[in-house]
Amino acid sequence: MAKVAKIPVIDISADSDQDQRQVAKELVEAAVEHGFIYIKNTGKDFPVEAVEGAFELSKKLFNAPLEEKQACTYQPNNRGWSAMHYETLDPKNQRVGDFKEAFNFGEFINGKAQQPLPASIASHESQISAFRDLCYNMCLKINTLLGIGLGVNPPDFFTQAHLTTRGTSGTILRLLYYPPLPQTTASPTDIRAGAHSDYGSITLLFRLKGQAGLEILTPDNTWAPVPVCPPGTENDPAPPILVNIGDLLSYWTNGLLRSTVHRVVFPGPEKGVVVEGETDTEPRYSMAFFCHPVGTTPLDVVPSERVQKFRPEGQRDGEPRKVMTADEHLQMRLRASYKQMYSDKE
Repeated sequence: MAKVAKIPVIDISADSDQDQRQVAKELVEAAVEHGFIYIKNTGKDFPVEAVEGAFELSKKLFNAPLEEKQACTYQPNNRGWSAMHYETLDPKNQRVGDFKEAFNFGEFINGKAQQPLPASIASHESQISAFRDLCYNMCLKINTLLGIGLGVNPPDFFTQAHLTTRGTSGTILRLLYYPPLPQTTASPTDIRAGAHSDYGSITLLFRLKGQAGLEILTPDNTWAPVPVCPPGTENDPAPPILVNIGDLLSYWTNGLLRSTVHRVVFPGPEKGVVVEGETDTEPRYSMAFFCHPVGTTPLDVVPSERVQKFRPEGQRDGEPRKVMTADEHLQMRLRASYKQMYSDKE
């Protein structure tokens, strides 16, 4: 049987400067070694009822009539509904697209979405906006802690780059729905979401208790399931929020912070992938907040001695590195995942 992923659980709710520095250190070391971190959800930074309410809206959205969702179909600005098999996250190894539906929400201005919404959830626009704000504020806090932990000068370097007051960004709130195996045309060897690493700076992932499927690729090149509730969190008010480093932040820090490959599978004993208390008998819902810096942000050298001294394997001292903007980095990744959307626009 596959061993579950060993990912640190960190409580970032500390208030004192001394405690914050310790938390920042732990956060950075987890980001360097694992690329994934469980953030303990005490309800202080993220009200439990807000998470529960967002999941209820997600179920309502994906149960909406097909024509409602089709009227909000995915657009080149990375917003809207994508149907089953529309996205292919691992095109080299997948015979068909991902076995999932998704809905991407871009920015809200004064609580109003800047995109069409399905009628079934349109009256909940302010609730979605408020949940997105909670996610955004938590990402700002994590970015600040990463800056402190890396000794960046100034410590709010990453945070400043993510401030919406400085411009628009590729930040997206994504709701996801994965049907169970019997309700699909999939075989047990098919993948629900292909192996990939995330595009942006950091991702917040919310999951429901008992719903299996997420795996990460470990350093020894094996897949390990990621429990929704790791040991010690079973009795918390809500499952911990899973945070992972994205490609952009890894690139920005010269590879010091790890962007870990992960996937979503149809789990089962035949694969040796079983997490106690988790099953695939019901639909799987998750919510991801993909945080990006302001699009015009240049991804040049981070003002951190630790980052500047770090050399990934194969890179020589003084070797030039291409500097691109946050938007250029995002567009590069989107074109690889949505070939049918972009191929006729070249």
